[in-house]
Amino acid sequence: MTTAPTLTGAYLWNPTPRLCIAVHGLPGPQGSKTAVGYGKSRKSGKTIPLMRESSRKVKPWREKVQDAIETALLRGEAQHLAGAVRADITFTMPKPTSAPKRRRTYPAVTPDIDKLERSTYDAITKSRIWEDDGRVIENHNRKVYPGEHPDALDQPGAIIRLYTLGDPT
Repeated sequence: MTTAPTLTGAYLWNPTPRLCIAVHGLPGPQGSKTAVGYGKSRKSGKTIPLMRESSRKVKPWREKVQDAIETALLRGEAQHLAGAVRADITFTMPKPTSAPKRRRTYPAVTPDIDKLERSTYDAITKSRIWEDDGRVIENHNRKVYPGEHPDALDQPGAIIRLYTLGDPT
């Protein structure tokens, strides 16, 4: 006799990610804006401030993430995701040359992990693998240096794993 798994507040995630990709490139944080002047709103015609992303790393990073996911979709290595999603992302950051070479160090410096997450989620949304990043109900993100974590890449970039809920029956 088989019994259904007991759900005690934890979600029952599929053990295999629906998407698992490595993206190489410098992760770019999104969120800080710089005012660059004023313009007219297309909807209301009112004068509004024009804002520009303050980090030049955002656009190239988002393009790399989007391209990697679209390639995985074309190759059949990933499928479009519906329903709730768990996102696990390991960002490998460049290790500063001033950091100690013989002991483990931690990237407890800028950029903020939530800003890295924001730019990555927007790129994932633009790739159309999911409808919106509002689908993410659980996540685990980390920043690491090359070679200092089991999920660390050998160069800057990220490993992105997206999971869907399992069948509770």
